[in-house]
Amino acid sequence: MNSIWLENKEKNEYDVLKNDIETECLIIGGGIFGTTLGYILSKNNMKVTLIERKDDLASGTTGYTTAKITSQHGRIYHYLINQFGEETARKYFQANENAVRKIQEIIQSNNIDCDFKKESSYLYSVNNDELIKLKEEYEAVKKINPKAIWVENSSLPFNILGAIEFKDQASFNPYKYVKGLAKKITENGGDIFCNTICYDLEKKDSIYICKTNSYSIKAKYVVIASHYPFLNIPGFYFSKIYQTSSYVIGLDIKKKEFDGMYINIDSPTYSFRTAKINGNTILLLGGGGHKTGEMPKEDVGYESLEKVARKWYPDCEIKYRWSTNDCISLDKIPYIGEFSKTYKNVYVATAFNKWGMTSSYVASDIISDKILGKENIYEDIFKSTRTNFFINRDEVKNMVIDTFKGEISERLKSVEDINIKNGEGKIIEIDGKKIGIYIDEKGTKYAIKPVCTHLGCMLSWNEFDKTWDCPCHGSRFTYDGKCISNPAIKDLEKIDLD
Repeated sequence: MNSIWLENKEKNEYDVLKNDIETECLIIGGGIFGTTLGYILSKNNMKVTLIERKDDLASGTTGYTTAKITSQHGRIYHYLINQFGEETARKYFQANENAVRKIQEIIQSNNIDCDFKKESSYLYSVNNDELIKLKEEYEAVKKINPKAIWVENSSLPFNILGAIEFKDQASFNPYKYVKGLAKKITENGGDIFCNTICYDLEKKDSIYICKTNSYSIKAKYVVIASHYPFLNIPGFYFSKIYQTSSYVIGLDIKKKEFDGMYINIDSPTYSFRTAKINGNTILLLGGGGHKTGEMPKEDVGYESLEKVARKWYPDCEIKYRWSTNDCISLDKIPYIGEFSKTYKNVYVATAFNKWGMTSSYVASDIISDKILGKENIYEDIFKSTRTNFFINRDEVKNMVIDTFKGEISERLKSVEDINIKNGEGKIIEIDGKKIGIYIDEKGTKYAIKPVCTHLGCMLSWNEFDKTWDCPCHGSRFTYDGKCISNPAIKDLEKIDLD
């Protein structure tokens, strides 16, 4: 099953790059951040070129989100105040609240039909341990958002002990929104190319040359909007980002829809919102997450979501299911700004920590101001070259441990000894050589070299999505080796079993 947002995709009108070109600003990545930035810059009379590696815009993380437009980002404000102080927490809140308003203004001023809906957002608790943390978060929130209120009732199918309500938040269809932004970019004189991959960026004097799969693009400014930065050096973002995988199912609950967007404060996490598709109301239930490349056996994946869904809605019908990867920063704040102090006029925004709808606008606001020579009051707290993220020592420790984990393989004497059931994947070792093998339901074998093409980490098998995932930096590959999620760019090496 596919994402609800991508079910009714339009025919893509953007072609592959077919010749060498020059531009003022090159944006690498056609998700919500890249297109929002392209819209702002092109509106300010800058020549913009946007390239996307997939065959359509919003087909990466943006197309697989639950698309909540909110400044309520879990238990973030208690954490920010404790770690960085009240002023940082206030600026974080104001930047994201401004994003909620600006997204609505963009939609209204450009008549973008994207099912935009204003509604409240709720952070709730269902047990006493969660309730203690929720009350701590509420005390923090009251210092920076006086409009937030405490409630003890909801329209969820179970009882809650309490919730923090943020009013005037919103939801929408992110694919329709991105396509609307793209239309304005081209109307403003910008160019958009799909199926165009940037493999390398070369600096030549004050100009950058992007080398794609066929041709090159020269630009004064470059923005890396590719979810996870594909350049390892000089930014070294692989040392301060990890990725998590989470899952969503779309349900016809056969009952009256409820109001609002909900997420609980602790683990296991469950996220709720409704969406209209083809005239029907679908409940989006998200959760079941884990660190990408790790496969814990309980409370993760589609089956865990389906189990709780049928507990609450016994007669529900599952219409959609999909997964996504999210980049997580080490201090829970996105990296936005200069890619590196040595790469002048190259910018990046990444690690939106699962809250990409508002974070994408915050990033576009900051980086467009940097390029246009304007001051931005939020720039300092999101600075991408900061080093104070090491304050979160637990995250750094876990990331280092995961980076050096190896996959335990099954040692065999020959291919004939393979003991893998249809529909399963496993790493085996034959004559000292590791091989990743997947056998489909019909018995066809697919063999790859199970080494990530990013930095050479051993891959692991994702039984939910039938993919090879990297536990180090979160790259993902199809069962037959095609790269589907960065930072890796190249496909896996295929192995002939004959």
